[in-house]
Amino acid sequence: MELIFKTYRIKLKHAFGIARSSHTWYDIVYIYIIDGDIIGRGEAAPSLRYNESTERILSILKQKVKLPEDCTQRESIWNHVLPQLNGIKALEAAFSMALWDWAAQKQQKSVFDLLELNTDKMPLTSFTIAIGELSEIGQKIEEAAPYSILKVKLGTPNLDKEIMVEIRKHTDKLIRIDANEGWNPETALDLTKWLADQNVEFIEQPFPADQLENTAVLKSKSPLDIYADENSINSADIPKIINAFDGINIKLMKCGSLEEGKRMINLARFYDMKIMLGCMVESSVGISAAAQLAGEVDKVDLDGNLLINNDPYVGVSIKDGRIVLPEGTGLGLTVNSSSDNII
Repeated sequence: MELIFKTYRIKLKHAFGIARSSHTWYDIVYIYIIDGDIIGRGEAAPSLRYNESTERILSILKQKVKLPEDCTQRESIWNHVLPQLNGIKALEAAFSMALWDWAAQKQQKSVFDLLELNTDKMPLTSFTIAIGELSEIGQKIEEAAPYSILKVKLGTPNLDKEIMVEIRKHTDKLIRIDANEGWNPETALDLTKWLADQNVEFIEQPFPADQLENTAVLKSKSPLDIYADENSINSADIPKIINAFDGINIKLMKCGSLEEGKRMINLARFYDMKIMLGCMVESSVGISAAAQLAGEVDKVDLDGNLLINNDPYVGVSIKDGRIVLPEGTGLGLTVNSSSDNII
């Protein structure tokens, strides 16, 4: 068995702006577990918000992450590799994906079969309208035509209402708001009440993660549900935030593995919290891996691969706005015919 890695620059169709940053591209890292004809694939899409970067990931990989002598069992390989990854969750997620992809292909099964996950009812996915030029909103809405739910990035100092007014000139679709920690307690409640009249479903992460008390106050008065993102990194966070949020957003790049994603689902259910499955801007490798969990959650926001124009893989697809898992074993990934130097 061989371990190799490769960096890849994914390029966005539009500048992807959120409350704290804007990007036209992201560098991600692919992990490949190669065992004869089997290739297990994983993707690390790190976020500086969590002090993770492609450079940190490459520095670890270049030090030669070692596989164990016995590579017959997925779990023993994972337990051997995990301590070598320095706690970088995006890198852990990539190895988790690659090892599950490898193990499932080896057993001629899908990953969701190995994990015994429900796939009977796949939720509708939302499509993200990121912060950018107001003049581009009409085009973005047009591109979102196949999707019945929009996720709108807000958190600007003065433009949030203006963005929403412009969007409502073009569509009356259901909207989910993601403030990315960009709101302040003085204006948040008034804005939430105004948004409640704009066919908005919920608000995601209104305040910085260290303002849990302010979030709890807003939750107690808000006409809309409040979901955690930066406050719900892994399952250990859930008991700490149950009084401040109605729901959580699970991302593999935050929690570090498919197994931990499932633990978060189980614990959120225990606390009667709503669950959304989300993503970073990722290619079809990361999105297809996350989508294995989609049938277990209430809401899905898995559009990272839809926002880029050079996805080197084909995997999960969308039909009538819903996630459709690819056929085949493992994660069901194939190489895009137009991609070079990709395995």
